[in-house]
Amino acid sequence: MTSTRPVLTTPVLLLMATATGLCVGGNYFNQPLLESIAVALGTSHSAAAATVTVAQVSYGLGLLFLVPLGDMFDKRRLTVGLMLAAAAGQALSGFAPTIAVLAVGTAIAGLFSVAAQVLVPFAATLAEPERSGQAVGTVMSGLVLGILLARSVAGLLAGIGGWATVYRVSAAAMVVVALALWRALPTSRPAERIGYGTTLRSLGTLVRTQPRLRTRSLLGALSFASVSALFSTMAFLLAGEPYGFDEVQIGLVGLAGVAGAVMANLTGRLADRGLAQLASGAGAAVLVLSWAALAAGAHSLAWFLIGMVAIDLALQAVHISNQNIVYALVPAARSRINAVYMTTYFIGAAAGSALGALAWTSAGWTGVCVFGVAAAVATALVWLVDLRVARRAVAVPA
Repeated sequence: MTSTRPVLTTPVLLLMATATGLCVGGNYFNQPLLESIAVALGTSHSAAAATVTVAQVSYGLGLLFLVPLGDMFDKRRLTVGLMLAAAAGQALSGFAPTIAVLAVGTAIAGLFSVAAQVLVPFAATLAEPERSGQAVGTVMSGLVLGILLARSVAGLLAGIGGWATVYRVSAAAMVVVALALWRALPTSRPAERIGYGTTLRSLGTLVRTQPRLRTRSLLGALSFASVSALFSTMAFLLAGEPYGFDEVQIGLVGLAGVAGAVMANLTGRLADRGLAQLASGAGAAVLVLSWAALAAGAHSLAWFLIGMVAIDLALQAVHISNQNIVYALVPAARSRINAVYMTTYFIGAAAGSALGALAWTSAGWTGVCVFGVAAAVATALVWLVDLRVARRAVAVPA
């Protein structure tokens, strides 16, 4: 990989973090606006809710089919191009006259918002080796904050100018940030050009030949499944007895997860000190313990908030450690490795949401907690497997 780059500066790193937050956060705008969208566009609640699924599916397709392009083309050009395409999708959504047009705009925005997942390994590439973990952690902090703040910002802007306002503002902001990235980022072209078909086929090769990519991807998927079970059902718990919270109050409780942004940066710094394995092990342990607090949260808001903070800290400790470890496996294939890892991570989230909802239907909050802690324990067991894999790799002579 050739790169005409200066040392990655703090302003550039913060700009990259802002870009990731804008890209990924845009996929969550519709969630608090579904009622307003249904009324404004004269459609059913189920049709409006389908835009949430559209955003998730299109983002998943982008992870698999667009993120690997980071190993084929100049990352600066690719990132800016993807962001501008995502901005076009947001603009189309903001001026959509029908639910069908909104769905198309949502799909376009979701598909190309994976610019964020090109930026994360790009930050690791641009940073000095001893600061790569910190760089990844900072960019991921922006992504976490983008997701957490998206729903609140969407509700605020909808109150000012209607549901479409957030999409229009987002489109304009993404264009501005994309142009700023074009000016700030250096070029970063692959040393060897490979075809798209070869690039996609190499994803399977990486999975087959890199055992730690397999264990770390599974580790990420199981941890995110555990957390997604919480996120997909917490509204049911908080809306019922003894809480009776409305949507705004539930959204404010969700902001407790902002602590994860702090952990993302801290974990990156620990990775730079060679402590990624320890950080992810600690994260897996906290993930298990957090469900005890969440179980007590059925009748105590204080315990629920403690559990929320703990589980988000745990997820980021595992996730950022995973990224720093897998990016180091084959530096020339970081985008493809990120595609494998994030696609698996995303599958874990989808499975956790579905199984968490099923657990709620079958056994209420107790069922959710049982599933959540089971996934957390499985995470800890896979961490132990990864520890053995890492030790074998060290023991094998070069």
